[in-house]
Amino acid sequence: MPQKHYTPPLSRFLVCALHHEAKARKIPMTRLAQQLVEAGLRNTPGWQQATAQQETMRLGEGIVEYHTK
Repeated sequence: MPQKHYTPPLSRFLVCALHHEAKARKIPMTRLAQQLVEAGLRNTPGWQQATAQQETMRLGEGIVEYHTK
């Protein structure tokens, strides 16, 4: 059974800004969004927690679900 992940909606303005910036950089919007979010979250407590959960899943120590508050 596939896991369901929460996908937060972005405001229309942010989507518009992503569109224009991605077009200027000549890359897909999804790649730009991935780069921007990763740069903003790297080395934060949330990033560290997600990394730990991912490592736990890789080691086969059980299934760890991602939770949002």
